[in-house]
Amino acid sequence: MNDRFLKACRREPVDCTPVWFMRQAGRYMQEYQAIRAQHSILEVCKTPELAAQVTLQPIDRFPLDAAIIFADILLPLEAMGLQLEFAEGEGPIIHNPVRDRASVDQLQPVDGDELAYVEAAIRQARRALTGKVPLIGFAGAPFTLASYAIEGGGSRNYILTKQFMYREPEAWHRLLDKLARVVTGYLRRQIRAGAEAVQLFDSWVGCLSPGDYAEYVLPHVQLIFDGLKREQVPLIHFGTGTGSLLRLMRQAGGDVIGLDWRVHLDDGWRTVGHDVAVQGNLDPVALFAPLHEIERRVEEILRRAAGRPGHIFNLGHGILPNTPVESVAATAEMVHKLSQR
Repeated sequence: MNDRFLKACRREPVDCTPVWFMRQAGRYMQEYQAIRAQHSILEVCKTPELAAQVTLQPIDRFPLDAAIIFADILLPLEAMGLQLEFAEGEGPIIHNPVRDRASVDQLQPVDGDELAYVEAAIRQARRALTGKVPLIGFAGAPFTLASYAIEGGGSRNYILTKQFMYREPEAWHRLLDKLARVVTGYLRRQIRAGAEAVQLFDSWVGCLSPGDYAEYVLPHVQLIFDGLKREQVPLIHFGTGTGSLLRLMRQAGGDVIGLDWRVHLDDGWRTVGHDVAVQGNLDPVALFAPLHEIERRVEEILRRAAGRPGHIFNLGHGILPNTPVESVAATAEMVHKLSQR
Protein backbone atom coordinates (compact mmCIF):
# COMPACT_ATOMS: atom_id res chain seq x y z
CA MET A 1 0.00 0.00 0.00
CA ASN A 2 1.09 3.57 -0.70
CA ASP A 3 1.00 4.94 2.84
CA ARG A 4 2.90 8.22 2.30
CA PHE A 5 -0.20 10.22 3.16
CA LEU A 6 -0.85 8.40 6.45
CA LYS A 7 2.84 8.61 7.41
CA ALA A 8 2.87 12.34 6.76
CA CYS A 9 -0.27 12.77 8.89
CA ARG A 10 1.68 11.10 11.72
CA ARG A 11 4.79 13.23 10.95
CA GLU A 12 6.80 10.16 10.00
CA PRO A 13 9.55 10.23 7.33
CA VAL A 14 8.42 9.58 3.73
CA ASP A 15 10.25 8.91 0.45
CA CYS A 16 8.61 11.99 -1.09
CA THR A 17 5.90 14.47 -0.15
CA PRO A 18 2.39 12.99 -0.51
CA VAL A 19 -0.14 14.89 -2.60
CA TRP A 20 -3.91 14.89 -2.98
CA PHE A 21 -6.32 17.65 -3.97
CA MET A 22 -9.57 18.80 -2.44
CA ARG A 23 -12.37 18.33 -5.00
CA GLN A 24 -10.03 16.06 -6.98
CA ALA A 25 -13.16 14.15 -8.06
CA GLY A 26 -15.42 16.60 -9.81
CA ARG A 27 -16.46 18.93 -12.56
CA TYR A 28 -13.10 19.44 -14.25
CA MET A 29 -12.97 15.74 -15.26
CA GLN A 30 -14.83 14.43 -18.32
CA GLU A 31 -15.42 11.12 -16.56
CA TYR A 32 -17.36 12.92 -13.85
CA GLN A 33 -19.26 15.06 -16.35
CA ALA A 34 -20.41 11.88 -18.11
CA ILE A 35 -21.97 10.60 -14.87
CA ARG A 36 -23.50 13.98 -14.03
CA ALA A 37 -25.12 14.13 -17.47
CA GLN A 38 -27.35 11.30 -16.27
CA HIS A 39 -27.58 11.89 -12.50
CA SER A 40 -28.00 14.84 -10.13
CA ILE A 41 -25.39 15.53 -7.46
CA LEU A 42 -27.69 14.14 -4.78
CA GLU A 43 -28.33 11.00 -6.84
CA VAL A 44 -24.58 10.41 -7.14
CA CYS A 45 -24.07 11.00 -3.41
CA LYS A 46 -26.92 8.67 -2.45
CA THR A 47 -26.00 5.84 -4.84
CA PRO A 48 -23.00 4.07 -3.28
CA GLU A 49 -21.90 2.49 -6.57
CA LEU A 50 -21.78 5.90 -8.28
CA ALA A 51 -20.15 7.69 -5.35
CA ALA A 52 -17.44 5.01 -5.16
CA GLN A 53 -16.92 5.17 -8.93
CA VAL A 54 -16.46 8.95 -8.85
CA THR A 55 -14.13 8.64 -5.85
CA LEU A 56 -11.79 6.44 -7.89
CA GLN A 57 -11.80 8.50 -11.10
CA PRO A 58 -8.86 10.76 -10.12
CA ILE A 59 -6.97 7.84 -8.55
CA ASP A 60 -7.15 5.94 -11.84
CA ARG A 61 -5.90 8.97 -13.76
CA PHE A 62 -3.36 10.81 -11.58
CA PRO A 63 -0.43 9.78 -9.31
CA LEU A 64 -2.21 10.84 -6.12
CA ASP A 65 -1.47 9.53 -2.64
CA ALA A 66 -5.00 9.52 -1.19
CA ALA A 67 -8.62 9.26 -2.30
CA ILE A 68 -11.48 11.18 -0.68
CA ILE A 69 -14.99 9.80 -0.68
CA PHE A 70 -17.38 11.62 -3.00
CA ALA A 71 -20.14 13.25 -0.93
CA ASP A 72 -21.30 16.75 0.00
CA ILE A 73 -20.85 18.58 3.28
CA LEU A 74 -24.55 19.51 3.37
CA LEU A 75 -25.90 15.95 3.49
CA PRO A 76 -26.29 15.97 7.30
CA LEU A 77 -28.46 19.11 7.07
CA GLU A 78 -30.91 17.27 4.83
CA ALA A 79 -30.97 14.34 7.26
CA MET A 80 -31.73 16.78 10.08
CA GLY A 81 -34.84 18.07 8.30
CA LEU A 82 -33.74 20.87 5.96
CA GLN A 83 -34.97 20.80 2.36
CA LEU A 84 -31.84 20.77 0.22
CA GLU A 85 -31.69 21.36 -3.52
CA PHE A 86 -28.76 21.84 -5.89
CA ALA A 87 -29.99 24.33 -8.48
CA GLU A 88 -28.20 24.36 -11.83
CA GLY A 89 -25.75 27.26 -11.88
CA GLU A 90 -26.75 28.45 -8.40
CA GLY A 91 -25.29 25.88 -6.04
CA PRO A 92 -27.06 24.58 -2.93
CA ILE A 93 -30.37 26.07 -1.85
CA ILE A 94 -32.10 25.36 1.48
CA HIS A 95 -35.81 26.05 1.20
CA ASN A 96 -36.57 26.11 4.93
CA PRO A 97 -33.60 28.01 6.44
CA VAL A 98 -32.96 28.23 10.16
CA ARG A 99 -33.85 31.74 11.31
CA ASP A 100 -35.06 31.42 14.91
CA ARG A 101 -35.00 29.30 18.07
CA ALA A 102 -38.05 27.32 16.98
CA SER A 103 -36.39 26.18 13.75
CA VAL A 104 -33.28 25.17 15.72
CA ASP A 105 -35.47 23.06 18.02
CA GLN A 106 -37.09 21.37 15.00
CA LEU A 107 -33.77 20.05 13.69
CA GLN A 108 -33.53 16.32 14.26
CA PRO A 109 -30.45 15.10 16.19
CA VAL A 110 -29.89 12.21 13.79
CA ASP A 111 -27.66 9.29 14.77
CA GLY A 112 -26.33 8.50 11.30
CA ASP A 113 -28.70 5.87 9.95
CA GLU A 114 -30.09 8.47 7.57
CA LEU A 115 -26.60 8.81 6.03
CA ALA A 116 -25.84 5.10 5.75
CA TYR A 117 -25.40 5.49 1.99
CA VAL A 118 -22.12 7.35 2.66
CA GLU A 119 -20.87 4.44 4.75
CA ALA A 120 -21.84 2.04 1.96
CA ALA A 121 -19.93 4.17 -0.55
CA ILE A 122 -16.87 4.10 1.71
CA ARG A 123 -16.98 0.32 1.96
CA GLN A 124 -17.32 -0.03 -1.82
CA ALA A 125 -14.52 2.47 -2.50
CA ARG A 126 -12.20 0.68 -0.05
CA ARG A 127 -12.81 -2.62 -1.82
CA ALA A 128 -12.22 -1.05 -5.23
CA LEU A 129 -9.04 0.71 -4.12
CA THR A 130 -7.56 -2.69 -3.12
CA GLY A 131 -5.10 -0.92 -0.85
CA LYS A 132 -3.68 1.28 -3.60
CA VAL A 133 -4.01 4.48 -1.52
CA PRO A 134 -5.78 5.42 1.73
CA LEU A 135 -9.36 6.70 1.70
CA ILE A 136 -10.33 9.95 3.43
CA GLY A 137 -13.79 10.63 4.87
CA PHE A 138 -15.08 14.09 5.66
CA ALA A 139 -17.80 16.33 7.06
CA GLY A 140 -18.62 20.02 7.26
CA ALA A 141 -17.79 21.82 10.50
CA PRO A 142 -20.54 23.36 12.64
CA PHE A 143 -19.99 26.99 11.63
CA THR A 144 -19.90 26.25 7.91
CA LEU A 145 -23.00 24.04 8.14
CA ALA A 146 -24.77 26.69 10.22
CA SER A 147 -23.94 29.39 7.69
CA TYR A 148 -25.60 27.41 4.89
CA ALA A 149 -28.57 26.55 7.11
CA ILE A 150 -29.16 30.17 8.12
CA GLU A 151 -28.35 31.93 4.85
CA GLY A 152 -30.30 29.37 2.82
CA GLY A 153 -27.30 28.85 0.55
CA GLY A 154 -23.91 30.40 -0.13
CA SER A 155 -23.08 33.92 1.04
CA ARG A 156 -20.48 36.61 0.55
CA ASN A 157 -20.78 38.50 3.85
CA TYR A 158 -22.67 36.06 6.15
CA ILE A 159 -24.90 38.85 7.43
CA LEU A 160 -27.81 36.62 8.45
CA THR A 161 -25.44 34.14 10.10
CA LYS A 162 -23.68 36.77 12.19
CA GLN A 163 -26.94 38.50 13.04
CA PHE A 164 -28.28 35.23 14.41
CA MET A 165 -25.02 34.62 16.30
CA TYR A 166 -25.04 38.07 17.93
CA ARG A 167 -28.79 38.43 18.56
CA GLU A 168 -29.59 34.87 19.63
CA PRO A 169 -26.42 33.54 21.28
CA GLU A 170 -28.27 30.88 23.26
CA ALA A 171 -30.04 29.55 20.16
CA TRP A 172 -26.75 29.80 18.22
CA HIS A 173 -24.90 27.60 20.71
CA ARG A 174 -27.80 25.16 20.75
CA LEU A 175 -27.63 24.98 16.94
CA LEU A 176 -23.87 24.42 16.86
CA ASP A 177 -24.04 21.86 19.64
CA LYS A 178 -26.62 19.89 17.65
CA LEU A 179 -24.49 20.11 14.51
CA ALA A 180 -21.31 19.12 16.36
CA ARG A 181 -22.92 16.01 17.83
CA VAL A 182 -24.36 14.94 14.49
CA VAL A 183 -21.00 15.51 12.76
CA THR A 184 -19.13 13.56 15.44
CA GLY A 185 -21.38 10.54 14.99
CA TYR A 186 -21.30 10.87 11.21
CA LEU A 187 -17.49 10.89 11.09
CA ARG A 188 -17.26 8.06 13.60
CA ARG A 189 -19.47 5.93 11.36
CA GLN A 190 -17.34 6.84 8.32
CA ILE A 191 -14.22 5.69 10.16
CA ARG A 192 -15.83 2.42 11.21
CA ALA A 193 -16.94 1.88 7.59
CA GLY A 194 -13.31 2.12 6.47
CA ALA A 195 -12.20 5.76 6.20
CA GLU A 196 -8.51 5.82 7.13
CA ALA A 197 -8.45 9.56 7.90
CA VAL A 198 -11.15 12.22 8.13
CA GLN A 199 -11.18 15.92 7.31
CA LEU A 200 -13.38 18.55 8.95
CA PHE A 201 -14.18 21.27 6.40
CA ASP A 202 -14.71 24.69 7.99
CA SER A 203 -14.62 26.35 4.60
CA TRP A 204 -16.23 29.68 5.56
CA VAL A 205 -15.02 30.20 9.13
CA GLY A 206 -12.39 32.68 7.89
CA CYS A 207 -15.11 35.36 7.87
CA LEU A 208 -14.90 35.51 11.68
CA SER A 209 -12.64 37.53 13.93
CA PRO A 210 -10.47 35.60 16.40
CA GLY A 211 -12.68 36.78 19.26
CA ASP A 212 -15.86 35.57 17.59
CA TYR A 213 -14.25 32.24 16.68
CA ALA A 214 -13.13 31.68 20.28
CA GLU A 215 -16.56 32.54 21.71
CA TYR A 216 -18.99 31.13 19.16
CA VAL A 217 -17.19 28.29 17.37
CA LEU A 218 -14.15 26.82 19.11
CA PRO A 219 -15.96 24.85 21.88
CA HIS A 220 -18.13 23.06 19.31
CA VAL A 221 -15.22 22.10 17.06
CA GLN A 222 -13.32 20.94 20.13
CA LEU A 223 -16.24 18.66 21.00
CA ILE A 224 -15.89 16.95 17.59
CA PHE A 225 -12.14 16.38 17.79
CA ASP A 226 -12.32 15.25 21.41
CA GLY A 227 -15.07 12.81 20.45
CA LEU A 228 -12.97 11.27 17.67
CA LYS A 229 -9.59 10.93 19.42
CA ARG A 230 -10.18 7.33 20.43
CA GLU A 231 -10.84 6.32 16.80
CA GLN A 232 -7.07 6.42 16.18
CA VAL A 233 -7.11 7.76 12.63
CA PRO A 234 -5.57 11.08 11.51
CA LEU A 235 -7.90 14.07 11.92
CA ILE A 236 -7.49 16.99 9.48
CA HIS A 237 -8.79 20.46 10.37
CA PHE A 238 -9.29 22.68 7.33
CA GLY A 239 -10.50 26.23 6.69
CA THR A 240 -9.89 29.10 4.28
CA GLY A 241 -8.97 32.68 5.09
CA THR A 242 -7.88 31.46 8.51
CA GLY A 243 -4.46 33.10 8.88
CA SER A 244 -5.64 34.98 11.99
CA LEU A 245 -7.36 31.89 13.40
CA LEU A 246 -4.61 29.28 13.10
CA ARG A 247 -3.63 29.24 16.77
CA LEU A 248 -7.27 28.89 17.77
CA MET A 249 -7.87 26.14 15.20
CA ARG A 250 -4.89 24.28 16.60
CA GLN A 251 -6.39 24.68 20.08
CA ALA A 252 -9.71 23.32 18.77
CA GLY A 253 -8.00 20.15 17.58
CA GLY A 254 -6.67 18.10 14.72
CA ASP A 255 -3.54 16.12 13.89
CA VAL A 256 -3.16 18.01 10.59
CA ILE A 257 -3.99 21.70 10.10
CA GLY A 258 -4.92 22.92 6.62
CA LEU A 259 -3.18 26.09 5.42
CA ASP A 260 -4.57 28.12 2.53
CA TRP A 261 -2.52 30.15 0.03
CA ARG A 262 -2.91 33.44 1.93
CA VAL A 263 -0.18 32.43 4.39
CA HIS A 264 3.37 31.23 3.71
CA LEU A 265 3.55 27.55 4.59
CA ASP A 266 6.52 27.93 6.92
CA ASP A 267 4.89 30.86 8.74
CA GLY A 268 1.64 28.92 9.12
CA TRP A 269 3.46 25.83 10.37
CA ARG A 270 5.40 27.89 12.89
CA THR A 271 2.11 29.40 14.10
CA VAL A 272 0.35 26.07 14.71
CA GLY A 273 3.51 24.39 15.98
CA HIS A 274 5.78 21.76 14.50
CA ASP A 275 4.20 19.06 16.67
CA VAL A 276 1.28 18.88 14.21
CA ALA A 277 1.32 18.14 10.49
CA VAL A 278 0.18 20.69 7.90
CA GLN A 279 -1.62 20.41 4.58
CA GLY A 280 -1.43 22.85 1.66
CA ASN A 281 -1.09 25.29 0.21
CA LEU A 282 -1.07 26.06 -3.53
CA ASP A 283 -3.59 28.63 -4.78
CA PRO A 284 -6.19 26.67 -6.82
CA VAL A 285 -6.03 29.35 -9.53
CA ALA A 286 -2.31 28.60 -9.96
CA LEU A 287 -3.37 25.43 -11.81
CA PHE A 288 -4.48 27.70 -14.67
CA ALA A 289 -0.92 29.06 -15.01
CA PRO A 290 1.75 27.78 -17.45
CA LEU A 291 3.52 24.66 -16.22
CA HIS A 292 6.79 26.50 -15.59
CA GLU A 293 4.94 28.89 -13.25
CA ILE A 294 3.21 26.01 -11.46
CA GLU A 295 6.60 24.34 -11.00
CA ARG A 296 8.07 27.54 -9.54
CA ARG A 297 5.25 27.73 -7.02
CA VAL A 298 5.47 24.02 -6.12
CA GLU A 299 9.22 24.43 -5.53
CA GLU A 300 8.56 27.44 -3.29
CA ILE A 301 6.07 25.54 -1.11
CA LEU A 302 8.39 22.54 -0.82
CA ARG A 303 11.29 24.86 0.04
CA ARG A 304 9.26 26.36 2.86
CA ALA A 305 8.33 22.86 4.11
CA ALA A 306 12.10 22.22 4.25
CA GLY A 307 11.72 18.44 4.15
CA ARG A 308 10.29 18.40 7.67
CA PRO A 309 8.14 15.29 8.25
CA GLY A 310 4.46 16.14 8.34
CA HIS A 311 3.77 18.08 5.12
CA ILE A 312 0.93 16.95 2.82
CA PHE A 313 0.85 18.85 -0.46
CA ASN A 314 -2.60 20.11 -1.42
CA LEU A 315 -4.33 23.21 -2.69
CA GLY A 316 -5.48 25.94 -0.34
CA HIS A 317 -9.05 25.03 -1.32
CA GLY A 318 -10.73 22.76 -3.87
CA ILE A 319 -9.97 22.29 -7.56
CA LEU A 320 -12.01 24.81 -9.56
CA PRO A 321 -14.29 23.98 -12.51
CA ASN A 322 -12.51 24.11 -15.89
CA THR A 323 -9.10 23.48 -14.29
CA PRO A 324 -6.85 21.93 -16.99
CA VAL A 325 -6.63 18.20 -16.34
CA GLU A 326 -3.03 18.13 -17.58
CA SER A 327 -2.08 20.69 -14.91
CA VAL A 328 -3.48 18.47 -12.16
CA ALA A 329 -1.44 15.51 -13.42
CA ALA A 330 1.71 17.60 -13.88
CA THR A 331 1.45 19.13 -10.40
CA ALA A 332 1.21 15.74 -8.69
CA GLU A 333 4.22 14.53 -10.67
CA MET A 334 6.18 17.69 -9.83
CA VAL A 335 5.55 17.29 -6.11
CA HIS A 336 6.85 13.73 -6.11
CA LYS A 337 9.87 14.49 -8.30
CA LEU A 338 10.95 17.70 -6.55
CA SER A 339 10.53 16.29 -3.03
CA GLN A 340 12.29 12.96 -3.41
CA ARG A 341 14.27 12.25 -0.25
